[in-house]
Amino acid sequence: MPTEIWQTPIEVAVEGGDHFKSVQNSREALETLMTCWPEKGGRSFALAKRACMKSLSGEADHAAAARAFQEAAIEAGILRPPLTFNGP
Repeated sequence: MPTEIWQTPIEVAVEGGDHFKSVQNSREALETLMTCWPEKGGRSFALAKRACMKSLSGEADHAAAARAFQEAAIEAGILRPPLTFNGP
C-alpha cells in the first residue's frame, strides 16, 4: 500500500483539544479517523474514511483523500488553523 506524503500536513486537535496531531498521508488520516475522532459517523467522516481507503489501495488520488480528511476535520471542529507570524 502506498503512503505518499501529502503536499501539506493537516493538523487536528486530539485528546479533547489538549494536543495537536499532524497528519501527513492517507494511512495516518485513516488511523486518526478510527482512533482519535471525536464522533465517528456523519457524511464527511464517511467520505474521508472511504477516500483514504481508496487512496491506500491505489484507486484514488492522495490529494482527494487529503481534501476529504480536511473537510471532515472542519465539520468535526478539530482542524487547527494555520499558524501565522506577526513579526515586529
